[in-house]
Amino acid sequence: MENKKRYPPFSCQMRIDKALSEAVHLPLNSCSRYIIISDCHRGEGGANDNFLRNQHLYMAALNYYIAHGFTYFELGDGEELWENRHLSRIEESHQDVYCRFETLQKQCRIYRIYGNHNMEMKGMLGEAMILDNCEGGRDICMIHGHQADFFNSVCWKLSRFLVRYFWKPLERFGVSDPTSAAWNYKKTLKYEKCLDNWTKEHDCYLAAGHSHRPRLPADGSLYLNAGSCVHPYGITGIEITDMQLTLVKWKMATRPDLSLFVAREVLIGPVGIT
Repeated sequence: MENKKRYPPFSCQMRIDKALSEAVHLPLNSCSRYIIISDCHRGEGGANDNFLRNQHLYMAALNYYIAHGFTYFELGDGEELWENRHLSRIEESHQDVYCRFETLQKQCRIYRIYGNHNMEMKGMLGEAMILDNCEGGRDICMIHGHQADFFNSVCWKLSRFLVRYFWKPLERFGVSDPTSAAWNYKKTLKYEKCLDNWTKEHDCYLAAGHSHRPRLPADGSLYLNAGSCVHPYGITGIEITDMQLTLVKWKMATRPDLSLFVAREVLIGPVGIT
């Protein structure tokens, strides 16, 4: 992914390169079993905790991946620390999640990075990861994605202030934050264009979250997005097995006898890693 091109100051490409320069490196081969999750936004368990509505889906998925030998990647915004101030309260409200994390940590099967909504964990988490392709193909670089969003990276403290004291109260009345890439379609397109351009310049896969818009590489682009765990009707993630990418969704489904169960649905793939 070496690229000697000089970027203008404060460009999104420069911020992405800087993040990846200090990335954790892990192997990628035919035996690798990875699950990429992003944007859980775990809160304190109150009315503004958007993770709560999908917690049962998330736990079912997490238990599945633990049982099937996957290594868990979380690409930022695991905790919602813009609307909430105390990490300890989030951990207390979601003890079952962090208990599973401890299990994975003991087995060296969990790697998490920070995003703009849990930037306060910068001293605890890294900013990027790179899967080094051992089979001769392209590497997969992983970031949260806020690096491509000036307002939520360089000006993140101002963004946090607005979310915490302005948009959070309005959220109770159904008003969405227009500065967020997750709710602003034009901003999402601009964000994705930046990441697309980066992959073309570096000839490398780039996995992210931030926009909450799941996708796999297509039409010549090497950009992929894990989506989020706060969609209204499910959670999404990207599985990596047998050197292939699969975009999956976990949702509630109904059996013929009308009983409910948590279902894993393949949205796109598998797509080979080239």
